Amino acid sequence: MLVVAGWLVLNRQYVSDQVIVWAYTPTAQITSIEERVGFTEKGKFYFYATQPEVAYGNSFNQQCPRQEVGSPILGCYTNGRTYIFDVTNEQLDGIEEVTAVHEMLHAAWERLSTNERQRLGDLLRQQFSSLDDEELKTRIAYYERTEPGQTDNELHSILGTEVGQLSDELEEYYSQYVNERAAVLALHDSYDGLFTSLSDTVNTLYDELTSLEEKINNNTEEYNSSSNVLSAEIDDFNARAENNGFTSEAQFNQERAALVARSSQLDDGRATINNDIASYNRIYARYQDAASQIEVLNKSIDSFEVLEPSPSL
Repeated sequence: MLVVAGWLVLNRQYVSDQVIVWAYTPTAQITSIEERVGFTEKGKFYFYATQPEVAYGNSFNQQCPRQEVGSPILGCYTNGRTYIFDVTNEQLDGIEEVTAVHEMLHAAWERLSTNERQRLGDLLRQQFSSLDDEELKTRIAYYERTEPGQTDNELHSILGTEVGQLSDELEEYYSQYVNERAAVLALHDSYDGLFTSLSDTVNTLYDELTSLEEKINNNTEEYNSSSNVLSAEIDDFNARAENNGFTSEAQFNQERAALVARSSQLDDGRATINNDIASYNRIYARYQDAASQIEVLNKSIDSFEVLEPSPSL
């Protein structure tokens, strides 16, 4: 009996987890997430030990409070429970699954020994320092502000679900939780690629608009200046014509032809400006479309933007 009692003391976390897993009945949504992710038995055990729940709107916000305005979150692991935001936008297929793995890895981290965390922390920070990823650096800076002391913990979840090229040691480590990490990465890259593609489109179109706007403004300024000069010279020409100000018909015809040619050049310049304005408007329409798509996607992952179901009797 002493041996059993001693084993229970040393393995109380496992015993507690096992009791929870036995009592936990996953919803169809959670089962679908688990099966699609391809957890190993260990990964599934840790996942179910957190009694994962897919939540929406206020229900999610109550469990996973936001740390900073404008920084929506997709899931959280808190007080031994995992909550996943219910993203209903079909364009973001896979985002709940990746979030589930991310939060499961937080639970796994919590169950590591101090020595294991230290060893893994060194590997994770070394891997992070080798990555040339400004967006990831910004995210880690956010966690350093909002969750001091949890950098290794966050790297543990982020690198495992989002970064393709990891050291052999880290790949071997993560293989104990998911059968095919590449499948998780593919899910992540699918929706993340949509954000990246739209963002790249917006940036490219913005640069085109900025360049074209500068061209239109410069050409318009030049056109207006030239038009004013030509208008004054035409007035002068007409005044001299009315007052016999030309020494010969040849002089009259020569000056008139020069003014007509300059007027024609101005017409060409105006046509070019109008064509550029039309191009600007077409590009701006594409820019607005891409920007609106990003806005829709961002609202889809923002638990403060979703509408609660209408109350019913």
